[in-house]
Amino acid sequence: MSHLLRGELIKTVTTRAALGFAVGGVAFAVLNVLVVAVASGDLDEVSEKQEALAALPILLLLWGLVGAAGEYRHRTAAPAALVGRRGRGVVLSARIVAYALTGLLLGTLTIVASVGLAVPLLAGHPGPDLTMGDVRAVAAGNLVAFVLSAILGAALGALIRRPVLGVVVLLIVNFAVVPLLSGVSESAVNLTPFGAAGILSRMTHHTSLSVVEAGWVLAAWTISVAAVAVVVERRRDLA
Repeated sequence: MSHLLRGELIKTVTTRAALGFAVGGVAFAVLNVLVVAVASGDLDEVSEKQEALAALPILLLLWGLVGAAGEYRHRTAAPAALVGRRGRGVVLSARIVAYALTGLLLGTLTIVASVGLAVPLLAGHPGPDLTMGDVRAVAAGNLVAFVLSAILGAALGALIRRPVLGVVVLLIVNFAVVPLLSGVSESAVNLTPFGAAGILSRMTHHTSLSVVEAGWVLAAWTISVAAVAVVVERRRDLA
């Protein structure tokens, strides 16, 4: 298993996609800090200031999907299973773990950028200042959201196998279906992976779910989809 994981890690961290999503994640974090902490006026509440530290977990969801689905598009999934001499489910499990570890790295880079820029800018706002505990809580929530999103994306990529189709479907769901659903029931949106990730990252606050509850919701989705992906992978052809 260790050599499989090492091989999958090499693939995840050496692709141009990983670099692109890393740059995109940092760029969004910087933009979010500037919009929330500078262009939004005075921030009086702790939750408003925490939003300035928020990241964008859907980027890691898209990255995991594109990377994992690309294994089938470029026909590298079958050689990985043959060379590794392990079952297809084991290979996919190693791939998912690799995306989780790389997602942790990308998330850390993004959070360091957002915290380093946001904390000095937030110091001049009225109301209570963010404590180190507040900053650590936001950083931890974002890291959890990043890692779980990367795992969920990789599992979805293994199920869909078509990067373009997967990206289109996810974008439609996130930017069309979820907003429509929020007009009907905000509580229902919070129970989706997108809603739960938003709460975890602090992009959304004053919701029906706590941050811990949102973490459990996102974890439940992630574990369920990953389990289905591994089972399906064992039963179908890799070609």
